[in-house]
Amino acid sequence: MRACGDRNETWINEGMVGAYTAFHHLGHAHSAEAWEDGSLVGGIYGVSIGAAFFGESMFTKSDNAGKAAFHHLMGHLRQRGFQLFDSQIINDFTRTLGAVEIPFAQFQVALVKALRESDRW
Repeated sequence: MRACGDRNETWINEGMVGAYTAFHHLGHAHSAEAWEDGSLVGGIYGVSIGAAFFGESMFTKSDNAGKAAFHHLMGHLRQRGFQLFDSQIINDFTRTLGAVEIPFAQFQVALVKALRESDRW
């Protein structure tokens, strides 16, 4: 989280880090990370509830490192049978992983269904 917040403008402060740390201890906040020569060079974190994952923030300090972490996370979610991954942003990269924008009403139906499932993490 701190690496995601390492920029001029950010909503990620120590209060948020503390809240997400507590959420992680409850089994709901997770990250996927890319490391190179012992240094954290990219990552993404978010929240898992039932069969839904909500990506919160991503960073990269080395070419494509954040994308590598995102790709790894997508594989994990697919393997575990997640039904919904809210990546917040649709771009060329997320489209290559199957991301599509859906109408809000359709999102709500998918969300209710995913939240009824047992924890998939």
